[in-house]
Amino acid sequence: MRIGIIAPPWIPIPPTAYGGIESFIDMLAVELAEAGHDVVLAASGDSTCPVERLPGFPAADPAAIGTTSAELRHLIRAYAGLDDVDVIVDNTLGGPVLARSAARRPVVTIVHSPFEDVVLELFGATGPEMTFVAISHHQASTSRHIRVSEVIHHGIRVQDVPVGPGGDDACFVGRMHPAKGLLEAIRVAELAGIRLRIAAKMREPLEQAYFDEVVRPALGSNAEYVGELSTEEKYELTGASCALLNPVQWDEPFGLVMIEALATGTPVVATPRGSVPEIVQPGRNGFIDDDLHDLAAALQQARSLDRATCRAGVEERFTAAQMAQRYVALFERILEKGPRRVGEGTLAALPLERSRVPLPNARDAAS
Repeated sequence: MRIGIIAPPWIPIPPTAYGGIESFIDMLAVELAEAGHDVVLAASGDSTCPVERLPGFPAADPAAIGTTSAELRHLIRAYAGLDDVDVIVDNTLGGPVLARSAARRPVVTIVHSPFEDVVLELFGATGPEMTFVAISHHQASTSRHIRVSEVIHHGIRVQDVPVGPGGDDACFVGRMHPAKGLLEAIRVAELAGIRLRIAAKMREPLEQAYFDEVVRPALGSNAEYVGELSTEEKYELTGASCALLNPVQWDEPFGLVMIEALATGTPVVATPRGSVPEIVQPGRNGFIDDDLHDLAAALQQARSLDRATCRAGVEERFTAAQMAQRYVALFERILEKGPRRVGEGTLAALPLERSRVPLPNARDAAS
């Protein structure tokens, strides 16, 4: 099967540091390629994912995140270049709307955001032939009039994640935003008498302002901000911690950082929001509570959980191979219905260089 994947234009694939969606796309692309499929990735020009990549895209510009013109230009080029694939996997917000006029192939949209009003309105403007995939059952339960064809949890390449020894400190990994629960994490660690090390993305002005005005005053001898970490550094931090503190304050569709921490052997202490109950099994690989004092008590108990059990749960339920297999099964069901167009593909006639970036196969490049 020849599979086209469209990534958002803001961050390269894979990300050099923080980037949950981008990490997911990289893992899916590599896993599909290793399973024997031809994968073509439409991503920023500085992406290094070891699959075939469409040429002609500029380097990622994080400062342009959310810019309509940048996303539309990226999508027009992507749909024009993916006219020879069997199915297109779109990971953007605007793509499904554009697909009605730009795509000649079946489009599967992976919904990475909550089904908020603006998302429901955009997706509601698509046709009945569009396929939507939710990344957690909780997220799917909020889709209202948008039909979700399947729920497929994210997975990771567990074999690439080192098992850590654990440690006395707790950690927080995310971005500098109130919804991530960083201030709550600092308070929980303080109540538990456990030191907290914080790794968080802080590139955007609002993130910097939140840090300066809210988080920095809360830091002290019990909480340290260590910066934004690379993937390897993130695994080292989580693997050397007694627990990942994840007291999210919003219904996050899927918390990739939770399964990454569990893969290093580190349990998760979190609030019962969004996908958390689908990942954390209380008393087995972590604890769930919505009261800060109870979370502090749970954090103190985290060291008693078996680290091998935490990792085994990821190997059983959240591997990239399992994830890729479920997507392939979905693609096959769509293609079995016969050839169909999402739209007339009028934008697919735009000129685009047809050469591809020569790359080694995914297995060799990943080793």
